[in-house]
Amino acid sequence: MQHTKSSAENSGTAAGQYNGFTAEERAAMKEHAQEEKKAAARRGSRAEKEAAAERDVLAKIAEMPDADRVLAERIHAIVKAAAPDLTPKLWYGMPAYARDGKVVCHFQSAQKFKSRYATLGFSDQAALDDGTMWPTSYALKELTAADEQRISALVEKARG
Repeated sequence: MQHTKSSAENSGTAAGQYNGFTAEERAAMKEHAQEEKKAAARRGSRAEKEAAAERDVLAKIAEMPDADRVLAERIHAIVKAAAPDLTPKLWYGMPAYARDGKVVCHFQSAQKFKSRYATLGFSDQAALDDGTMWPTSYALKELTAADEQRISALVEKARG
């Protein structure tokens, strides 16, 4: 008789220990659904929608704890300067920057998922390809002038 593995066994976790998404992950997914509903309900020109989306991003940044807020403000300024054609938007409750509606890069606060560092991530839409392997996210604890220059160069490259 052949033993059939349960989904918990197939996922590499002990049977009965997988509880699904964390509370933080569920909250992020709910926030994403609300963002999509809000964006779909907006009326007006593309410029008005983009301005409203940027206001949402800036409001979300303002709500962050001080350490995350300072990083997010700098990332926002760097992205806007390096790639003014990317549109700010909220993505799973965090600041993101999109081209044609598709996220190219995003900031994730440390507090959001109770991490020891914030993250600057790049999606598969980012043109960062470098051989057969390259980084798609970066841990951030603070930003030096050299870090800001590197991020600016990454964002310029990512926008394609």
